[in-house]
Amino acid sequence: MHVRTKNLESVALRRLGDEETNNALIGKRNGSGVGRPLCILQVGTCDIGGGAEKVAWDLFRSYRARGHSSWIAVGNKRGDDRAVVQIPKRNGSWRRVWLNLEKRLEPFDENNRRVISLTRTALRMLAQPRHEVGSRFGLEDFDYPGTKKLLQLVPDRPDVIHCHNLHGGYFDLRVIPWLSRQVPLVLTLHDAWLLSGHCAHSFDCERWKIGCGQCPDLSIYPEISRDATSYNWRRKCRIFSKSRVYVSTPSQWLMEKVEQSMLRPGIKEARVIPNGVDLTVFHPTDKAAVRAALGLPQDAGILLFAAHQAQHNIFKDYSTLETAIARVDRTPERRLIFICLGDEAAAKRLGAAEVRYFPYQKNPAVVAQYYQAADVYVHASRADTFPCSVLEALACATPVVATAVGGILEQIKGLEGFDFGGVELNRYPTQDATGILVPPGDSRAMAHSLQWLLGNQPVLEQMSRNASKDACERFNIEHQAERYLEWYAELKDVLAHA
Repeated sequence: MHVRTKNLESVALRRLGDEETNNALIGKRNGSGVGRPLCILQVGTCDIGGGAEKVAWDLFRSYRARGHSSWIAVGNKRGDDRAVVQIPKRNGSWRRVWLNLEKRLEPFDENNRRVISLTRTALRMLAQPRHEVGSRFGLEDFDYPGTKKLLQLVPDRPDVIHCHNLHGGYFDLRVIPWLSRQVPLVLTLHDAWLLSGHCAHSFDCERWKIGCGQCPDLSIYPEISRDATSYNWRRKCRIFSKSRVYVSTPSQWLMEKVEQSMLRPGIKEARVIPNGVDLTVFHPTDKAAVRAALGLPQDAGILLFAAHQAQHNIFKDYSTLETAIARVDRTPERRLIFICLGDEAAAKRLGAAEVRYFPYQKNPAVVAQYYQAADVYVHASRADTFPCSVLEALACATPVVATAVGGILEQIKGLEGFDFGGVELNRYPTQDATGILVPPGDSRAMAHSLQWLLGNQPVLEQMSRNASKDACERFNIEHQAERYLEWYAELKDVLAHA
């Protein structure tokens, strides 16, 4: 089936920095609205978290604030909001009994490892035989019968179901063909898992285009124990061929992957809708005040990186980041501090920099303070779709130095004059630039960019103003919510006239 896209205003063939594209998007938003309230059911891994979970949560709150009936169905409910509903777990009491018994044996594993290990394996097999057998052979687990009850979890029949990440052990993809014929079904891809035989990002491997198999790295999240990627790929292909879904991605980079994938035949319409951030939380403020609140020195040059389990996240590039920081020299007047937010470790030194680690923060207002306190946000990645941390930094008026991978190129307007090894990444003048883009894995380019920015205060201040302005114009959660609501209303009208 041909994928129908929404002309210039929905799937821009140019990058999001293109002003003509931005003006078209803004004009579309201002010239339309949504009529009567909709019943919207989003689906995600959990209600409290980062990345995709945070995107869904912010949309959920925005829809509700606009008077719509807004719900989220999750695999793991962590909060107490009544409009967040738990997707029923599989196997009920039978599974719980055996898994609870298996959990009780865990403390004894060290003393009698072989016997206890075999016993625990047997108990897991009794609790969930399909999952355990499939896992041993590298099969992706779709055995979640609670997925079939999605339409029964909310009081009224949803006008649209909007799914976010469907991996994470809670959703049966085999329900998609049936579900997509009951109500309009929107799938937002936050990574490339739906397009592959197991991985969320394939890095340089392109076997996902032709059927996977001979996987070069089974350990990439979500990891599998054996190479069943060809089978997994074919199974997804059969599911999508029977479906009729609406697909969105936050970046054109990921949409281009979608258009080359086995998901394409099942798509009725596709749109690129960038993620947004809550500008009531992430915004510029008095840097001196937030530094005082966080106990950070006023006279320091502060660099920030934020990521869950930053040092061990396979999709980030922490080693390149550390090498770059070690190459940055402090200025004669200012000490240098590098803050890693989202990990726990002892403070240390990297060259001239003091390195301080702070654990993951649940409160967005606290997270915003770290962005507001920093001079530069630095982001090193091996693969990234459209990281919220970059958007949050920009919204807090913090310029960004980041590796030019994935959708990051669509987030940052790179400062002209920084061309590394003949690679032209940065093309915006000082009055428009919001950061600097560097080639992947290039610690020298990253260090040079950071050093230059820290030593050029007027440019840094101009880029700070640019970052805040650009985030307000392109990455506002209200704009993102409005675009989805307009789409939902269109889909409802199409269904009504079908």
